[in-house]
Amino acid sequence: MGLGQALSAAVSGLQASQTALSIVGANVANAQTPGYVRKSVNLVALAAGDSGIGVRVAGIDRELDLYVQRQLTTETSGGAYADLRANFYQQLQGIYGSPGSDSSIETTYNNFTAALQALTTSPSSTANQNAVLGAAQTLTQQLNQMSDQVQSLRSDTELGLADSVQQANEALQQIAKINQQLGSISSNDATAATLEDQRDNYISQLAQLMDIRVVQTGQNQAAVFTGSGIQLVGTEASQLAFDSHGDLTAHSQWSSDPTQRTVGTLTLVSPNNGTTDLIATGGIRSGKIAAYLEMRDQVLPQAQSQLDQIAAAMSSALSDRTVAGTPVTGPPSGFDVDVGSLSAGNTVNLTYTDKATGTSHTVTVVRVDDPAALPLADSATADPNDKVIGVNFSAGLASVVAQLNSALGSSHLTFSNPAGTTLRMVDDGSNNISITAGSATATATTLTGGSAEMPFFLDAASPYTGAITSGGPESLGLAGRITVNPLLLADPSRLVVYQTAPPPPIGDLTRPSFLYNQLTSTSLTFSPAAGIGSLGAPFSGTIPAYLRQMISQQGENAQAATNLQQGQDLVVKSLQQRFNDQSGVNVDTEMASLLQLQNAYAANARVMTTVRDLFDLLMKM
Repeated sequence: MGLGQALSAAVSGLQASQTALSIVGANVANAQTPGYVRKSVNLVALAAGDSGIGVRVAGIDRELDLYVQRQLTTETSGGAYADLRANFYQQLQGIYGSPGSDSSIETTYNNFTAALQALTTSPSSTANQNAVLGAAQTLTQQLNQMSDQVQSLRSDTELGLADSVQQANEALQQIAKINQQLGSISSNDATAATLEDQRDNYISQLAQLMDIRVVQTGQNQAAVFTGSGIQLVGTEASQLAFDSHGDLTAHSQWSSDPTQRTVGTLTLVSPNNGTTDLIATGGIRSGKIAAYLEMRDQVLPQAQSQLDQIAAAMSSALSDRTVAGTPVTGPPSGFDVDVGSLSAGNTVNLTYTDKATGTSHTVTVVRVDDPAALPLADSATADPNDKVIGVNFSAGLASVVAQLNSALGSSHLTFSNPAGTTLRMVDDGSNNISITAGSATATATTLTGGSAEMPFFLDAASPYTGAITSGGPESLGLAGRITVNPLLLADPSRLVVYQTAPPPPIGDLTRPSFLYNQLTSTSLTFSPAAGIGSLGAPFSGTIPAYLRQMISQQGENAQAATNLQQGQDLVVKSLQQRFNDQSGVNVDTEMASLLQLQNAYAANARVMTTVRDLFDLLMKM
């Protein structure tokens, strides 16, 4: 090797060592910087023929395991999702109260029924009557408060979604900006590695908000997609749009129909202005945004529905009266029922048997005063086996008869109005069916109607009848509106006195016993829409049994959410540790590298000094 080659090799060595020393210095300086990935110098030998003539820096490498990084990105989304769900479930369990605690809705309900039980032993006691009403008010107020708290949590999710969308858009913009910068920078420029660190930081922020997939493209650029495959950002960023509706109520529901939707929806706007509804398409499956959507549109509405089921069951159990129809001897045969006292939401019920197969069929006719709500689905009642027919009563009984004959004529049923407010239900004389039962269920609207049924609880200021309108069932949000009848508060004796002429005897147990039995031992069927029971097997049982099931389910859900959170956190921490072991800065390792580089630098400097001395000697010769 000639002196020129030696000098050139030493210079290249000094330059490479100097670059490596600056990288080591940067590693040490950023040892505690979140998201910083350890850098190293990629050196390539230079040769001329068979002889090495030096070294050059081919690039600045980031020391990371791409597989672990991808796994960490995925699990970061899952961890954020699990953390947020667990937080909301814990808050929800706090609203319901722990089983047996003094603050739980179950305890408050039991205090109410205990007061009713005391009234059955001494119905004429003014103190007992007032105790019942006081316990009832406490119960309704707690239901009101619980409903408000559930809707407050839903409002929090709406605000959380708006904030998450803002954060996601900032991250998307920054990723696109960095991709553009990387496109104009050489890969052996140390700036490129720094920009990639910054981009990874924004990708990590985005991963906490939604499930994403990162695809590396040319020139160190990266494209980011949702887990469902929708591109979010490349060199240009899409934008998320969210039309927040602020404070939500029980009637605030998401719908794919914009005219029916009363909560915010999440839309992705691409750089070419194309739009995708990410909720309708299920575009986001994990991360904070997915957790917010699940809570807002599924878990919390279900919790509200459970409270509404309790409020509706209490109201209907005390106010609804079913009167069996009068048999009509045939042929044709069937039943007459009086529908004059039916309110919107009240029902006519009939059962018939198909003689050919021996199959029993149940038909529930529901009075509907809002034609826009028609037709009704069979799921309008909790009974999974009945055929539900919604009928508009506004045009009189002749119209009712026509609607029923049109809807059920093919079932060999015939309806007519023989007189007054009587609805006659008979077979068509073909001997195909046999009507086995008929009845009408109406809501008592006065305190002295002559029977034990009474409007103990009201929907705000009106009797609860279970009406169905185009806005949904009356039960929706009832827990937030239920009150004790103010006429009852003004005259507590109506807890015992159920008629005025002739008045019942003093100490009559008819109404107190009815109230107590309806609320403690009467079996009711609850709608599976609240998440307890199923469409094919809805929950049937007493109100206390439903309360216990409701509180137990909430506790189990909260515990399951906590278990998922703990497991997911463990996975994220484990992956983060693996990532840090590979990509984090170990100061001791860097110090060892620093010593080696210093020695290399000194050796190259010594070569240069020797070459200089030799050149000086040659010049002197």
